[in-house]
Amino acid sequence: MLAVAMILAAGSVSHPAATSEPRPSVATVQVSPPPDTHSAKPLSSIAQPPVAPTPKPQLPGVYRFDVGAFRITALSDGTLPLDLHPLLRGATAGQIEALLHAGFARNPIETSINAYVVDSGSRVVLIDTGAGELFGSLGGKLPESLAAAGYRPEQISDVLITHIHTDHSGGLARAGRRVFPNATVHVAQADVDFFLDRGNLGRGLEPRHLAEALATIEPYRRAGKLKAFTGETVVLPGITAIPTPGHTPGHSFYRVESANERIEFWGDILHVGAIQLPRPDVTITFDVDQPAAKAQRARQFAAAAGGRRLVAAAHLPFPGLGYLRREGDGYAWVSAEYRNRE
Repeated sequence: MLAVAMILAAGSVSHPAATSEPRPSVATVQVSPPPDTHSAKPLSSIAQPPVAPTPKPQLPGVYRFDVGAFRITALSDGTLPLDLHPLLRGATAGQIEALLHAGFARNPIETSINAYVVDSGSRVVLIDTGAGELFGSLGGKLPESLAAAGYRPEQISDVLITHIHTDHSGGLARAGRRVFPNATVHVAQADVDFFLDRGNLGRGLEPRHLAEALATIEPYRRAGKLKAFTGETVVLPGITAIPTPGHTPGHSFYRVESANERIEFWGDILHVGAIQLPRPDVTITFDVDQPAAKAQRARQFAAAAGGRRLVAAAHLPFPGLGYLRREGDGYAWVSAEYRNRE
């Protein structure tokens, strides 16, 4: 591009008036020489600073579906990365990596924390509560997802806890106060006895889990809002608690049935689908009773696949809904069909 510089003649410039003094004129026009077209680089070849995408937060995780007369809403409490090598037991590092590769995953694996609302019209039931504030910046998104789904904490009539572990019962309380002030919390008596008893320190109970249980479960017990069950129990109309001990002493499924349809909410029978579906014998450090957890997983996987049961898995990718299918010596996950219509 040619550059033209206009330089006015030196001297004062007076406004035209009734005078014969001429206006100042342009004295000089300087023209730059043409550019060296042989050495000049095209603009497209000049390095430009990278432009970052405009930051936009993830939207709250909400997915609705029906089971009979119940409207169920899957809610995301967030995700967190899990380094599997120090956690999984019963598989070598090479086997873990091979299974992850086959499942188009890699270590650390991004793990969902899922919770679910079961709305019968007369009751609004929450199954598990996510991690609350106990994982720091990870997890703790359930209140945002709940609000996006159109529910307020005070609307929750009942909370069903699959087991007392950080990412399932941690969202019950914040700063010592109950998050769901009108809710009755239902959980297996075996977990209450284990996690709230200091005498179990050194017998499988970790100090951190005791402190967390006292911070999240105890406020409801003090308020008379804790209802523990033993054995297979109809906890609410259409909802049955099914003992599945192993991961914790009181670990439980919840079976929801209506109009000849059913779904099972699984808690922590399954942590890493890419590993534990093809290899149900692989356990995880979080299992309080390793042999019992392995046996329970084998039994429940077989029953789910044989019965073509719809299940909701707390740690499979959101919304965690699907079926198990026999595949060789293990199983494969078949996601439930997605619907976006009334």
